[in-house]
Amino acid sequence: MNPSKPLPTTWLTRWEPEDPQFWETQGKALAWRTLWITTFNLTLAFITWFVVSALVVRLPNVGFQLSTSQLFWLAAMPGLAGGTLRIIWTFLPPILGTRHLVTYSTLLLLVPLLGWAWAVQNTATPFWVLMVLAFLAGIGGGNFSGFMPSTSYFFPKKLQGTALGIQAGVGNFGVSVVQFVTPWIIGFALLGSLLGDPQTFTKGEVGKPIWLQNATLVYVPLVLMGAALAWLWLKSVPVRANFREQFDIFGDKHTWIMTSLYIMTFGSFSGFSATFPLLIRTVYGKFEGAPDPLAFAFLGPLVGSLIRVLMGPLTDRYGGAIWTQVSGIGLLISAIGVTFFLRPVSLEQFPWFVLFMLLVFLFAGIGNASTFKQMPMIFEPRKAGGVIGWTAAIAAYGPFVFSSLIGAIIGSTGSAVGFFYGAAVFYALNVLLNWYYYTRRGAEKPC
Repeated sequence: MNPSKPLPTTWLTRWEPEDPQFWETQGKALAWRTLWITTFNLTLAFITWFVVSALVVRLPNVGFQLSTSQLFWLAAMPGLAGGTLRIIWTFLPPILGTRHLVTYSTLLLLVPLLGWAWAVQNTATPFWVLMVLAFLAGIGGGNFSGFMPSTSYFFPKKLQGTALGIQAGVGNFGVSVVQFVTPWIIGFALLGSLLGDPQTFTKGEVGKPIWLQNATLVYVPLVLMGAALAWLWLKSVPVRANFREQFDIFGDKHTWIMTSLYIMTFGSFSGFSATFPLLIRTVYGKFEGAPDPLAFAFLGPLVGSLIRVLMGPLTDRYGGAIWTQVSGIGLLISAIGVTFFLRPVSLEQFPWFVLFMLLVFLFAGIGNASTFKQMPMIFEPRKAGGVIGWTAAIAAYGPFVFSSLIGAIIGSTGSAVGFFYGAAVFYALNVLLNWYYYTRRGAEKPC
């Protein structure tokens, strides 16, 4: 952009959050308004991204002829899309600016939401169409890598742990919302027959009508409202760079170390969020009186999201690296603990399985907050925004990697034990990386 030309009204002409006087008189109000509007839209993005995980456990019971492998692939596909689209979204904040990016990205959520509402009403919908729609749900995952970096521009470093913890944590609540709301919202007709006829649920209460289309249509008015709020109330910070200029983050080794650490934390959160319902169905669904996956699956993302919000101020106070160390050690112990309950002989083991899975989500949430405190401390603001977006992009492959690998390992061995052992090894390697570069006495980048 030619600096001699005046910036459009969308773009602010001055933004200096590190200046205390500017922050108190001009910056604070706009920064927090930006945070809440963008967070609302990010929550809708996560809802869209994970709505497939809530739908797939119901599809076989309304007449869709899908194998276990196909169900895991449907749960995996939004992760593949989310990670890929996040790579693109990473570079958009300095090009489009917050206002345009949040508005247009939110409107794009209408494509998968309306598409799934149409597809679930016909059990003859081909598997490839369901896969395309699952991929499009990944648009919600892509939004994260645009929204988070652009929000980081608005806050001084001393508040970025709190601000990013709130935005990401509340946004992550979208996973719990969709998994908690879906069983309830599909139980009745929203607007009579205007939104489509019911399907027949064939498990449990035979002949029970349900409206799977409600699982996505209920969010359409909220998406329209979120896009309108973004267009009317958001501005863009004058941090500008083209695609080529932003590639400088890849020459820094800390970009790659933080990428690995964020795969450990958010990769685990997103991956297990997508697979938790199917894991419950696959591991414990064989027993008489088996639990409803969606009655428990929402608890994991809820725990992970809540702790991410609460950890923001703690990372601002004590630094991010020490909490990432706690996260890695906790994930390592919890993953090993889960393995003892993946070959159950009765439902009496189910509470222990849920407990250790919730511990996985707890420690993943701690690390989600702490790593996002580390990055703004390691890098200058524009690079920090790029690294936040990039690491979030790669970690967003979690649902794809976790779902596809767990499905494949269960298919070949009959159990997911091998996956959790592999995850434990990965967690141990990241604990060593974080300790050496960021936590130990004399570390290269103590943060």
